[in-house]
Amino acid sequence: MHPPSPAFGHPTFSRRTMLQAGAVGLLGLGSNHLAGLRALAANAPAPKARAVIYIFLSGGLAQQDSFDLKPAAPAEFRGEFKPIATRTPGVQICEHLPLLARRSHLWALVRSLTHRSNDHSAGHHIMLTGRSDLPPGFSPSAARPGDWPSIAAVAGGVTRPRNNLPPAAVLPERLVHNTGRVIPGQFAGLMGPTRNPWFIEASPFDPLGYGAYPEYGFDHQERPGKPKDKVFQAPSLSLPDGVAQGRLDDRLSLLRRIDRQRRDLDRTATVESFDAFRQGAVAMLTDHRVRAAFDVTRAPEKVQERYGRNAFGWSLLMARRLVEAGVNLVQVNLGNNETWDTHGEAFPHLKEKLFPPTDKALSALLDDLDESGLLDGTLIVMAGEFGRTPKVSHLPQFYKLPGRDHWGALQTVFFAGGGVKGGTVVGTSDKIGGYPKNDPQTPENMAATIYGALGLPATAQWRDAEERPHHVYHGEPIKGLT
Repeated sequence: MHPPSPAFGHPTFSRRTMLQAGAVGLLGLGSNHLAGLRALAANAPAPKARAVIYIFLSGGLAQQDSFDLKPAAPAEFRGEFKPIATRTPGVQICEHLPLLARRSHLWALVRSLTHRSNDHSAGHHIMLTGRSDLPPGFSPSAARPGDWPSIAAVAGGVTRPRNNLPPAAVLPERLVHNTGRVIPGQFAGLMGPTRNPWFIEASPFDPLGYGAYPEYGFDHQERPGKPKDKVFQAPSLSLPDGVAQGRLDDRLSLLRRIDRQRRDLDRTATVESFDAFRQGAVAMLTDHRVRAAFDVTRAPEKVQERYGRNAFGWSLLMARRLVEAGVNLVQVNLGNNETWDTHGEAFPHLKEKLFPPTDKALSALLDDLDESGLLDGTLIVMAGEFGRTPKVSHLPQFYKLPGRDHWGALQTVFFAGGGVKGGTVVGTSDKIGGYPKNDPQTPENMAATIYGALGLPATAQWRDAEERPHHVYHGEPIKGLT
């Protein structure tokens, strides 16, 4: 821990530090790029390749209409969808997820995850951080420095990078409510803003637009305004304006001369960390694997057809490529603006707008990782901030057709890869899909399952902005999945 700075004192820098900072600037990179340019220490052994893709369904998926149907329940509870058999005897899911049904040997379900909140903001914070208790001073209106760090932020701060890429990323956008309010729980919180996960902003925000645009875009309330013609576009990794390849070579030559000056200033200094940052900066600009990971809308025709030419397909394809490129955890927000918040028009929107692109893209991800040999080392988790009420309801002042309301007491969480036993179901719910019947699980246990898949030991710690240690684990990995 560093000693406290004198009150009202000005920071001082050695000449060597100033040379290092100037050298980064020569590459056309500002200080805002440094957090994303971490690298392994010079002689450190490479960690075992373990990765997680956390798919988040903002708004809350109805368990009774997806992975835990109740065909024997009264009509007002069971809804409109029918169950179909999967490849696994005795396991049924929604009829509108036929591709996933044929791949049940690759995935497992936890039908008994529960927490206490029915509020969107609190639910997001709970399920994005893996902490059921809200932090002191929590605000549903905005993210605050005292929030618990997100699972992605913890993974980014605690796991070791496999290369020059940041160890954790969130795509294709930050979670924002249609009022413009940024949802709490997705940032580093107590860890400090410099430890926020790497947000890959590929999808522009639109308060009227939901879902897997352009193919499956929709508006929950079918308001008179039309959604924008959004374009899914990954961030550019081209050289900064005015820096051609030749000029970059010239700047690297100048950097080498500065290196010699730096060594003359302090021949005994440890400079490997700075060299790693510089190498990371160059790699981010020149590594074809990094560029390819982002350039999903120009992927081969067959690949795009496999995943789907829409925001859901492109997002999961990007996640798959980032994992292969060396990112340890990728959080995929599969729909912004509480896309899965099906208070009304629930059954037509699920059937026609949400399930088709999800079924296709997630099945493609499973097949792709399985065929490439990456599935065993990559855990896939899919959850929302909560499930939905057992009873179907109607809000005629907002919607023409019925739906379901918020329900923190129960949701089904989807798991695949990372050693998960396919065809497994952990926990059961009651007759109407309202509460766990046996083996209840918590967000803490889900988070522990993720951290375990990343290879973090039970004693792992994250540090807050004051460098105070905090336990990573607040639960145990879910038993029966592996």
